[in-house]
Amino acid sequence: MNVYDMDKTIYNGDSTADFCLYCFTHHPKTLLYLPYILGVTVRYYVLNIGTKTEFKGKLYRFLKSVDTETEVEKFWDSHIRNMKAYYLEQKREDDVIVSASPEFLLKPLEKHLNIHVIASKVSPTDGTPLSENCYYEEKVKRFREIYPDALIDDFYSDSYSDEPLAKLAKRAFIVKGEERISWDFSYHKKKIHI
Repeated sequence: MNVYDMDKTIYNGDSTADFCLYCFTHHPKTLLYLPYILGVTVRYYVLNIGTKTEFKGKLYRFLKSVDTETEVEKFWDSHIRNMKAYYLEQKREDDVIVSASPEFLLKPLEKHLNIHVIASKVSPTDGTPLSENCYYEEKVKRFREIYPDALIDDFYSDSYSDEPLAKLAKRAFIVKGEERISWDFSYHKKKIHI
């Protein structure tokens, strides 16, 4: 079994940001939420107030203005091409994606790529968090809930914030573009803002 982070790891860019932009450009009503989103972004990233779970719950409030299920399908019709070439070349049927992105956004990849997705549980109708943000040690917790005894052959991520999950793997790699570099467990991370 190989396990992957999603954004900037097997997907070129950030799928959540791309989906938000997609909604803003296809549904003008969602633009009314931009001042609010700017405020909560400054509150979390600049003033360091609140948790990532709280921040994302507020970010996704624009979902009240869209038919999320329909828009997610349309989004992947135009964005599946953003999957990285290296991943498509080595993809296996027992691959697992463990991501902080919302589950409603990534679940269609199970059908498109024949893989399993573990992600942040978020209401697709109003953005309410239904679980902790699937980030840092929460990724290990969520993975072990589904695969209690699984052995990870290779783990891939673009961020050292995924070290707790990397430690479960026989081999771990940092991804930069299409390049995969062996994980440096001596790398000293900055403080993780959960």
